[in-house]
Amino acid sequence: MEPRLKAEIWVKAHIRTCSFMNVPVFVVRRGDNTAGTVLVKINRLNDMCMVLTPTTNFETGGRQWLQGTGADWVAEQTADAYIEKQLGFDRDIWVIEIEDPEGRHFLQDKVVA
Repeated sequence: MEPRLKAEIWVKAHIRTCSFMNVPVFVVRRGDNTAGTVLVKINRLNDMCMVLTPTTNFETGGRQWLQGTGADWVAEQTADAYIEKQLGFDRDIWVIEIEDPEGRHFLQDKVVA
């Protein structure tokens, strides 16, 4: 297992990456500064969204991202319902929302369906 950044530092770094690309990104929910899980909501601004959730790649021990709402884009209401359901399991979750019509997430790790 590779060492992990504190959640707050990771969120700030990802916001900076998106901002560098001139893509709006917002902290929708602030979680635990140290160990909170970060959900990434990608909003294409046409009522189509996707939520990515971190998971461990058990082959490499590194982080990868799971398309929590499925392989296809879903309605924003469905994405928000997924996030609310996750908050029911863990109140320490961070949620960031990237508003990009192209659907880019700017994550360096692999994204799996």
